Amino acid sequence: MTLLRDLVETSAAVGGTAARSEKVERLASTLRRLEPAEAPIAVAYLSGQLRQRQIGVGYASMRDLPPPSESTSLTLREVDAALEAIGLTVGRDSQAERRRQLIGLLGRATRDEQDFLVRLMIGELRQGALEGVMLDALARALGAPLADVRRAVMLRGDLGAVAEAGLRDGPAGLGAFRLQVGQPLQPMLAQLAGSMAEALQRISPAAIEWKLDGARVQIHVRGEEVRVFTRSLDDITSRVPELVEMAQSLGVSSVVLDGEALALQPDGRPHPFQVSASRFGSRLDVERLRATLPLSPFVFDILHLDGQDLVERTAAERFTVLAATVPERWRVPRMVTSDVAEGEDFLRQTVARGHEGVLVKALDSMYEAGRRGAGWIKVKPVHTLDLVILAVEWGHGRRQGWLSNLHLGARDPSTGEFVMLGKTFKGLTDAMLTWQTQKLQELETHRDRWTVYVRPELVAEIAFDTVQRSSRYPGGVALRFARVVRYRPDKRPEEADTIETVRTLGF
Repeated sequence: MTLLRDLVETSAAVGGTAARSEKVERLASTLRRLEPAEAPIAVAYLSGQLRQRQIGVGYASMRDLPPPSESTSLTLREVDAALEAIGLTVGRDSQAERRRQLIGLLGRATRDEQDFLVRLMIGELRQGALEGVMLDALARALGAPLADVRRAVMLRGDLGAVAEAGLRDGPAGLGAFRLQVGQPLQPMLAQLAGSMAEALQRISPAAIEWKLDGARVQIHVRGEEVRVFTRSLDDITSRVPELVEMAQSLGVSSVVLDGEALALQPDGRPHPFQVSASRFGSRLDVERLRATLPLSPFVFDILHLDGQDLVERTAAERFTVLAATVPERWRVPRMVTSDVAEGEDFLRQTVARGHEGVLVKALDSMYEAGRRGAGWIKVKPVHTLDLVILAVEWGHGRRQGWLSNLHLGARDPSTGEFVMLGKTFKGLTDAMLTWQTQKLQELETHRDRWTVYVRPELVAEIAFDTVQRSSRYPGGVALRFARVVRYRPDKRPEEADTIETVRTLGF
């Protein structure tokens, strides 16, 4: 059985080198020594995540730690079982009971192991082992082509499960993965372009379609069963009966659809995102909410149909199958062109209808689940970025008592850290101030007199005018006239825009 100490040493070594090749080799060496059942635990920890995602333990629980153990004895399985038990502790006095169990676990850990576990649980274990590095490491550990590992992860949607199968069955185990109807895939994401001309310079001819300000949904149908998942792979089937009925009406034996759902006003224009999002967040009174705020589906891709997987077909082929499967009233409007003027006119018409902008898609692109592929490019008339909140300052004057001034960070793929781009308190309504004051204190790691520092977990969509050079911030750039558009609790920090993307938009 693998000791926790082995992962702690690997984490330190990986975090201590900037060389990607060294990171990959050290990770691969550790992966080779694992028992198959340990792989999901090790992959999660080395990626800086808990296998359980959340266990109800915050920064306050980490104060007054017990004395560290003089000897190492904890195994990966023991740690995972202990964290699982903590996460399952609910009910009266559960907070105290979780604290008691946590102290028991940390009391068996050495000083280095305590430090590792604390940073892991509060989301500050960022050693540079991002998904791309882990994919390379797993391919090397298994002696398998990287393309085979990528394909397996795309179809399974879980790197840990793929690692377990590969360690158990060897490279041949990777080929056993198929798209499973009912098991969600990570959604494909889009890159950003500053204009239609830039997008069509990168992709031409292209399919151009509405970019909607709704919630991403993935709809799975298998026989009579329908399941609907969010972009974070949460099951929301019971909350969206409109989407279930649409899927049941298609007359197919099995299908997987990708799309958006949003609430429309009587004139066909979309409600603000927060209004649509309220439907997805509510588990109660679904029928009443449906009557007052019905959801409309807009499907833009098809990944499986009646036993045939389509993820490795071109976008043009998938669009043809989609058109024959889903009626036009439920499909996202689309045109195909290589002409910039036509594309800009389509963009103007889309924005005039109240939508965000457009997506420009390569006709020969495959579906790259979980990746921000070059085959999809988003174009918006107003520049926006998805950034992570790093800290927040207390407000003054009318905002006294509220957490107001947000510290904004872009993701650095090379390190896994977040690079600060500036601050903003603009665009915040009283409702947003109230919400963020509570939410950000839940994510607190520490504070000083003016500032609350938080775990980098909350994503916000930030509008801005331009990107400018700045010696004030470590990334060398800053956003000019940044303002908050909305929070994106449906997005993970790993999906935030990168510092490279920011730099391509200036100066």
